[in-house]
Amino acid sequence: MIEAGTARTGDPVRGTLDKAADENFPVAPFFLPRVWRDDLMAVYGFARLVDDIGDGDLAPGGADARLLGVSDTDADDRLVLLDALEADLHRVFDSAPRHPLLRRLLPTVRRADLTPEPFLGLIAANRQDQLVTRYETYDDLLAYCELSANPVGRLVLSVTGTSTPERVRRSDAVCTGLQIVEHLQDVAEDLGRDRVYLPAEDMKRFHVAESDLAVPTAGASVRALVAYEAERALNLLNEGTPLVGSVHGRLKLLLAGFVAGGKAAVRAIAAAEYDVLPGPPKPGKLQLLREVGVTLRGEG
Repeated sequence: MIEAGTARTGDPVRGTLDKAADENFPVAPFFLPRVWRDDLMAVYGFARLVDDIGDGDLAPGGADARLLGVSDTDADDRLVLLDALEADLHRVFDSAPRHPLLRRLLPTVRRADLTPEPFLGLIAANRQDQLVTRYETYDDLLAYCELSANPVGRLVLSVTGTSTPERVRRSDAVCTGLQIVEHLQDVAEDLGRDRVYLPAEDMKRFHVAESDLAVPTAGASVRALVAYEAERALNLLNEGTPLVGSVHGRLKLLLAGFVAGGKAAVRAIAAAEYDVLPGPPKPGKLQLLREVGVTLRGEG
């Protein structure tokens, strides 16, 4: 299903799709029907490509830029690359896209009758990342997550033919919760990119300065702040958990994996005593499997 090659050889497809193994949740597990796996990996490939452009994490060599029609002189300009990606996205819906990851989207878009809006939301979020590096309030952060995370869940529901207004609402809660958990895991990495996703009003409340995030080990104030945001994320995941019980079969197991991945990550952060600065606390496989079981039983 995936072309040969690795990120180190500059393969723009394999290098991107291989990153699925590092996510907090299963992207397209083996137990799903093949058509769903193909569609979910196509969606993931696009979402990962957008994020890699926004974060400056494209494979070296400029292959992605050339595929998008961007000149070598602009190959490091993230906004130019995002503009070119948006133009290629529109080709998915009206002609023939240039980038192989977008060509992979063609059968998915047709099969599921997808619209450009959720894909455009992901691009808009990464444009925002180039222009907005701090968030004053929690509501500001939630508005960002509406662009950066929620479209993914909506695409999963669309691909599996299970989208309803109530499921979308629950899915949005799960996706926003997952995004906040990821931000907590990546506080140090994000600061290295000159981004802070901890709301400024909360940092002030807990007497945390940005300099407190730039040390090897978190102090008491940072830990208290991370615990507070982790509780918010867990509440969102709990709000979205009924989504799992609203579907059946293999989709139920997939969605349980999404929810459980987020909850297990929160528990890993708690087990690290909310010290996220040395590196992202991540759950082990047994912890994740236990969380999946709890979620499927409706106990989480």
